[in-house]
Amino acid sequence: MPYLNWILRVALFIVLLGFAVKNDQPITLRYFFGYEWQSSLVIVLLMFFAAGSAVGVLSMIPNMLKQRREISRLKRDIRIKNKLADISEMQQSPIQYP
Repeated sequence: MPYLNWILRVALFIVLLGFAVKNDQPITLRYFFGYEWQSSLVIVLLMFFAAGSAVGVLSMIPNMLKQRREISRLKRDIRIKNKLADISEMQQSPIQYP
């Protein structure tokens, strides 16, 4: 199974490398107020992909923090209920004399 994983990684790397080599034409990005930036198409695509990934990860953070708080609250509730169950079992069991 690890061999298949590495074969897929190498294949993906080769495909992306071929994409990068074939799309090395310079492009011009025009901004507001006459600003321009010239770069390779691959670099621009890589930057926009990285920016989109960063926005996606940042948008997941609040939900993840909320879930972690809920998990810790539920674990605390389970601990309290287990302690209460142990106390009630001790109170219900008869005292054994030696």
